[in-house]
Amino acid sequence: MKIAYLGIDLLISALETAHEAGHDILKIYTCPCDNRTEFNLEVTAFAQKHNIPYTTSRLTEEDLAWLKREGCELLLCAGYYYRAPITDAFAMVNVHPAPLPSCRGSWPMPLILLGAHPCGGVTIHRMAKDFDTGDILMQAEFPINPDMDTLVSYMETASQLTKEMLGAFLADTARYLSCATPQGEGRYLPLPSEEIYTIRSTMTTKEADRILRAFLGYECIYEKDGERHELIGGRAKQDEHPEQHPFPLVDGFITAIVTRK
Repeated sequence: MKIAYLGIDLLISALETAHEAGHDILKIYTCPCDNRTEFNLEVTAFAQKHNIPYTTSRLTEEDLAWLKREGCELLLCAGYYYRAPITDAFAMVNVHPAPLPSCRGSWPMPLILLGAHPCGGVTIHRMAKDFDTGDILMQAEFPINPDMDTLVSYMETASQLTKEMLGAFLADTARYLSCATPQGEGRYLPLPSEEIYTIRSTMTTKEADRILRAFLGYECIYEKDGERHELIGGRAKQDEHPEQHPFPLVDGFITAIVTRK
């Protein structure tokens, strides 16, 4: 099957699964990334290794017309920033790393880890004009440990589940497309505000670490006495003498891989 792929490194397992199954990847559409918290390095390296044309330019209707002329049979989206134009010339499906329709939105995973939904999940659905509203083709959920799981562990589970689900979908695409189920009413989880990922020195280690785990790999803000620092890769630890550390909490402190004012 001839496939066009849209996505960044977040769910590269989808791209790898399609290629390993022997499908012809016509072109890869990825996004410009800072390659500090969001990455496209693996996707672009994959394209170069396998001589697949790729671009960081936004997918357009002209691209869809070109893909149709090239015989594209499926557009596979897995972690793409932009709203894609929709065509009925070939199937268009998206891999959403959260349960639908309860967890629509561009970045629901941190909010799920903070308690917005009791479990994680992966949904493969038809793409539609409105984000995350297309008919569901496949869905699976997985449990979350609120005291241990991080955004990294969440995405590791979602990536493995994506590989398994997409392998089954690509092996019997016509059947899954014919059995699509409308979503009905749903809920959008908003993009997390800065307030949600801000940690204050007056918090306990448990409170702080839950936020740090929910955004692990991305920026969190640490605030003390009017000073603010950006932390990436932070975790909170208990200590009897928090005042001895650069980022103290009520009963401990924060360590981080990257820190800056």
